[in-house]
Amino acid sequence: MKSIEIKGQLREGLGKKESKKLRNEGKVPCVLYGGDAPIHFVAEEGDFRSLIYTPNVYLIDLEIDGTVYKSIMQDVQFHPVNDQVLHVDFLKTAEDKPVKVEVPIKVEGYAKGMRSGGKLKTNLRRLRIKALPKDLPDTISIDITKLGLGDSFKVGQLELDNIEFLNGKSVPVVSIIITRAARAAMGAAVAVTDDEEETEESAE
Repeated sequence: MKSIEIKGQLREGLGKKESKKLRNEGKVPCVLYGGDAPIHFVAEEGDFRSLIYTPNVYLIDLEIDGTVYKSIMQDVQFHPVNDQVLHVDFLKTAEDKPVKVEVPIKVEGYAKGMRSGGKLKTNLRRLRIKALPKDLPDTISIDITKLGLGDSFKVGQLELDNIEFLNGKSVPVVSIIITRAARAAMGAAVAVTDDEEETEESAE
């Protein structure tokens, strides 16, 4: 998984009043969990653009007053009206401790059911996984080439070394749904077959 760097400074004061002041200065109050005690710090709001406004997931080198912590973003809070970043939680990672993250799905191939008029329906955009930091992938690839009309690719069909999938095994990730056009084509094919059978019976 790719890494990104965020620089921050330890907070001198806590509380709503202090947090509001920081936000007015273009800074974001943050907390790093996973150590002996939570570390409260602030970072520039602009530094979060490449971390938050993207489908990608990153491991984060979090530098706070010169000390670098390996981490992942755990939660982010936005203003309900203007989408300003209000607060970000980070979780400290360790090489020997698995972490839980959501990773985007990458669909590959062209399903045979789509060639018959079916439509691809993506039920999940991300999958929740558990793995050591070194084993975290950038994306989870799903090959849909063999899916026919009405078929689905379920979480339980995914197999990746050293990765545990936390979504329910029976949950469909993607499906090939039968459209009206496909249903009409299927009906026409059935009608042709019936006509051919009737013709053969008449000939006999």
